[in-house]
Amino acid sequence: MTLRPIRRLLIANRGEIARRIIRTARRMGIETVALYSDADRHAPHVREADFAAHIGASPARESYLDQAKVLAAAKATDADAIHPGYGFLSENAGFAEAAIAAGLFWVGPPASSIRAMGLKDAAKKLMAEAGVPTTPGYLGEDQSPERLEAEAGRIGYPVLIKAVAGGGGKGMRRVDEAGAFAAALAAAKREAAASFGDDRVLLETYVTRPRHIEVQVFADQHGNVVHLYERECSLQRRHQKVIEEAPAPGMDAATRAAVTGAAVRAAEAVGYQGAGTVEFIADASEGLRADRIWFMEMNTRLQVEHPVTEMVTGQDLVEWQLRVAGGEPLPLKQEDIPLNGWAMEARLYAESPASGFLPSTGPLEHFRLPDAADGVRIDTGVEEGGEVTPFYDPMIAKLIVHAPTRTAAASKLADACAEVEVWPVKTNAGFLSRCAAHKDFIAADVDTGFIEARLEALVGTGQPAEAVAMRAATAFAHLDAADRPSTPWSPLSGATGFRLNGHPRAEARLAVGGEIVTAPLVDADLDAEGLLITEEDQVVVFSAGDAFAFTRAAAEAAADGGPAADGLLISPMPGRIVSVGAAVGDKVVKGQAIITLEAMKMEHALVAPFDGTLEALNAKPGDQVIEGIVLARLEKAG
Repeated sequence: MTLRPIRRLLIANRGEIARRIIRTARRMGIETVALYSDADRHAPHVREADFAAHIGASPARESYLDQAKVLAAAKATDADAIHPGYGFLSENAGFAEAAIAAGLFWVGPPASSIRAMGLKDAAKKLMAEAGVPTTPGYLGEDQSPERLEAEAGRIGYPVLIKAVAGGGGKGMRRVDEAGAFAAALAAAKREAAASFGDDRVLLETYVTRPRHIEVQVFADQHGNVVHLYERECSLQRRHQKVIEEAPAPGMDAATRAAVTGAAVRAAEAVGYQGAGTVEFIADASEGLRADRIWFMEMNTRLQVEHPVTEMVTGQDLVEWQLRVAGGEPLPLKQEDIPLNGWAMEARLYAESPASGFLPSTGPLEHFRLPDAADGVRIDTGVEEGGEVTPFYDPMIAKLIVHAPTRTAAASKLADACAEVEVWPVKTNAGFLSRCAAHKDFIAADVDTGFIEARLEALVGTGQPAEAVAMRAATAFAHLDAADRPSTPWSPLSGATGFRLNGHPRAEARLAVGGEIVTAPLVDADLDAEGLLITEEDQVVVFSAGDAFAFTRAAAEAAADGGPAADGLLISPMPGRIVSVGAAVGDKVVKGQAIITLEAMKMEHALVAPFDGTLEALNAKPGDQVIEGIVLARLEKAG
C-alpha cells in the first residue's frame, strides 16, 4: 500500500459539519473546497474554506444530492479527496464507488460495507453469523400479511414493525395486540414504500423500556479495528435524537466489554474502514445487562453526536478519518484510548416546541450562543445576519459540554442551553435546558420514552413568568420616557441605567404569545441584557433559552381577545403572503379577511377583530414572513 497524504479535500456537505471538517483539515495543512447551493451562497462554511464551488439551486436534490455535480466540482477544483460528512450522500454506496473511480480518496468505508449494512434484515443476519447478539424477531423473505401476522403472534405482543430499508422512524409501528396488526402493517408498508421505494418489513420483539446505546468504532486499511467506547442516545423525540452523552450511565465494566466487543466484531464482519457507529437497543427494565443488549443497525459514517466521544477520549475523529483514508494506521491501539469524565451534546433546532415543534425559518437578526470556554464547545453552521431556510435540516447548532462527573455535565448543559438567544427564528433551547435540568435526567432515569412521558413539563407553558413580563413592562416604560435607539435591533444601550420619573401606572397590559398579560410597573433601572427592541414595536425578552415577544395592549381591548383584540394581526407561523384584502386607511368590518397567509400547504385568513380602520400594513403578496411578526394594525371604530 502506498501512503499518500490528502492534499485538497472537497467537503460534500454544508453547515456545521462542513465547518467542523474545515477546522481539522486546516490544522493538518490540508486545503479545503466548500460546496454551496443558491441558499448557501453566503454561508460561513463557504467563506472559511480555501476554495468554493457552486453546485445548483437551493433544493438538496438539485445541489448537494446531485452526484454528477459534486464529482464535477471535485474535478474543477483539483480536489484529490471527498469527505461526505453525514446525511446527503454519506451512506450512498454508488457515490463512494464513483468517487473512487474518479481517482479520489473516499473518506469513508468501502462501498461493500455500506451495502452490507444498508438493509436491516440482511445486516441482522450477517451480525448473527458474526456472533453479534440481535433482537429476537422475524427476518424472513415471506412478506405475506398472513405470514407476518403469524410471526408476530409467535414473537409475542407488543411487537415492532420496521422497514427493511428504513431509518429515522419511517416505516415503523408498534403493535400492542393482534387485532391492530393488519392496519399497522399496511401503514408501515405504505410509509416504507413512499420513503425508501421498498415496502419490505421485519419484525422485532418490542422492548418496553428501551435505551439506545451506540458504540463508536474505527478501522484502518491494515486490519486494525478499535472502539472508542459507547454513547447514550436515549433522549429522543419521534425517533430523532435530542441529547446524547458519553459514556452511558450505569454501564459497568462487564457490560461495556460485551457491547464494545460486539461492535468490533460487527465492523470486522463487513471489512470496515474509517469511522462507524454500531447501534444497540437495550432492555433497561433491570438496568444495563450484557444479555439484554441487541444489535439494531450500523451507521457507516461519522455521526452528528461524535463530539461527545471526542470530549471524553481527547481524540479528533475527523483527523482519524483523514489519516485512515490516506493509508495510515490507526493513531492509537485499543489499550491506549482513554475515557475521561462525562460529555453531553444538545441539538439546537430551529423549531417551536410550543407549536408542536413546527420548523421555524427566517432571518437570524439576533443570534447569541454561549461562549466556547473550558468544557464548552459550540458547533454551528449559521451566524447572526444569516438565514434559516426551509431547504435543509433545521439543526442550527450543537452545544457540547464536558465535566468530571455526569451531574456536573448535565448542569453545565442546562446552563449553556439557557444562554441561547435567537430571534426571530424560534428554537428549542428552553426545551433542551429543561430536559437537561429535569430531576429524572439528572438521576439517569432515562429511556427512549423519556421525553414523551414528560412532554408537557419539558415544552413549558409558552407563557412568560411574572418577572419576565415585568422586564418587558419596564422596557416599554423606559422607551416612553426616553428616545428610542436609532437602530431597530439595538439592545437598549441608550436606555440602560435610566430611571423612571414621576408615578407610573400600577401595572402595564401587554400582549404576548396570543394572550394579554398584566405586569407591575416599578421604578427601577433597566437591565438591557437579554432584551431586544424590534422594528415592529416589540420588546423581546430572553429567559432560560425561551424568547418572549411583547407588544403593547390597548386599554380598551377585550379581556380575552389577545393581541387581535388590540388590532394587531400577527403571523401565527412562518409562511408566504398570498393576498392582502385592504389598504392603509380603508374602513374594515369585523370578520373581514385582511391578509391571507399560506403555510404548511394550507391557507390561513387573518381577519379584522372589530369594525375599524386599517392604520398600518406590513405585508404584500409574495412576502415570506416569520412567526410572530406584526403584519397589520387596526384602529377600532368610534
